[in-house]
Amino acid sequence: MATSERWPRRSVPADLAERYRRSGWWTDATLGGMVAAGLAGMRDEPFRVRSKVRPWDGRFADVDRAARCLATAFRTRGIGPGDAVVLQLPNWVEAGITFWAAAYVGATVVPIVHFYGPKEVDYILRTTRPKAVVSADRFGHSDYLTTYADLLSREPAPLWLVAGDTAPAALPPSATAIASLLDGDPLPAPVAVDPDETAIVAFTSGTTRDPKGVVHSHRTICCETRQLDYLFPGGGPAQITGAPVGHFIGMLNAFLVPLLRSRPVNLVDVWDPTEILRLMSEEGLGVTGGATYFLTSLIDHPSFTPEHLALMPFAGLGGSPVPVAVAQRATQLGIKVFRSYGSTEHPSITGCRLSDTENKRLTTDGPALPGVEIRLDDSGEIFSRGPDCCVGYTDPELTAAMFDADGWYRTGDVGVVDDDGYLAITDRISDVIIRGGENISAQEIEEQLMRLEAVAEVCVVAAPDERLGERAAAVVRPREGVPALTLEDIRRHLAAVGLARQKWPESLHQVQELPRTPSGKVQKFKLRQLLRDGQL
Repeated sequence: MATSERWPRRSVPADLAERYRRSGWWTDATLGGMVAAGLAGMRDEPFRVRSKVRPWDGRFADVDRAARCLATAFRTRGIGPGDAVVLQLPNWVEAGITFWAAAYVGATVVPIVHFYGPKEVDYILRTTRPKAVVSADRFGHSDYLTTYADLLSREPAPLWLVAGDTAPAALPPSATAIASLLDGDPLPAPVAVDPDETAIVAFTSGTTRDPKGVVHSHRTICCETRQLDYLFPGGGPAQITGAPVGHFIGMLNAFLVPLLRSRPVNLVDVWDPTEILRLMSEEGLGVTGGATYFLTSLIDHPSFTPEHLALMPFAGLGGSPVPVAVAQRATQLGIKVFRSYGSTEHPSITGCRLSDTENKRLTTDGPALPGVEIRLDDSGEIFSRGPDCCVGYTDPELTAAMFDADGWYRTGDVGVVDDDGYLAITDRISDVIIRGGENISAQEIEEQLMRLEAVAEVCVVAAPDERLGERAAAVVRPREGVPALTLEDIRRHLAAVGLARQKWPESLHQVQELPRTPSGKVQKFKLRQLLRDGQL
């Protein structure tokens, strides 16, 4: 069954689709064709994995051959267009091999972040019914062999491949070592597939309900890859990729965008700021983008030096709110910051570029990107549509709720657009704290608290209040080597900047780490639950 039949697509108005084709935003290119074309000119580029448990050092040509051999194995087992291939792997070379192999046979790639547990994985397997599953044997605290042996006994997949150091004889009976399929006959060319067929189903994280399965076609993914290439500046040092490749954007940035710009791949499977700084110094690698946390974890580190700063000429920040105070601090260090805005559903909605003025780059999320349109309703909620917007969800009821007949996607975010067309996100609808019937913007408070020297990172969330319903609570990750804050310090600061008293946090909680999604975004729902349970 074609995935377009399994997951009905939202309707795109005919005139809109024609505009996308006429303008070149939608083409007949497929994921497999994009991979093959990109690799043809960069076979000698380095492809490296820095890992304490599974390092790897080779060339793109080596990864491509292994991917084509795996693609042949997929084809031999009847896996191709319309079939789902689930992969749950850390940032290891096998992730690139599997992604490219699935693209070559036209299968639907279903990435799962490596730290998802049995509950989330079970839901994804039941939703996608994959023909193949590729997992690690174990990584960190996760024992994938036990998890998948149990889950696949209930929802069998025809092929379960395992990457890792477990000997083939020690694998569960239903598992096969992926290495045994990487030395056969390579697939000579990508399999032909309808560009409107499903290319990727990305499951979002960070909500209290089951993950949402976001469906992207070959047209939307190929367009999105070009959007990411458009946004990212040329030049600069070779990049370290720390974002998990099991996350949608991490996968595109690791395995597709480098093919458009002939750049090497340098993966790390654990984001350890001490180790990242060492790699920067010893190998001349740079870090120039991602969620805000990736930037602040380095510039706040006691080992950060001007040598590291030289390898961070610019920083493209997105995927989570970007406090102006952080952008200004990076700018003062000499890092040229620019912001962008998007989601799994519509990955690249707006974005600044290095050529924009400093004020625009630091205080806005940029204008609409090529082919993209945005509009605000009366409450300021942002609606978007464009050629890289998803074709719907695996849940048709959710598709109907989030898209209208004209192709507009309801983002759930609130913003303002200035006279030059630059968007600034002012709030997340779920971030509104309703105190005694009055709406309070969490982001407004966070922006001010980030100006305090003692604050490395802060989240303001709703805490339950028997009298008012909700009240604001500040959860702070303190900066090392600076005296700890008190609630009174925070209130004095907010009074000095003129923030209304009813917006001041009424409790302060200091933590060493904040719960995060794979892309680095703080999971505020977890903080709210911890507050409700009295565990902060």
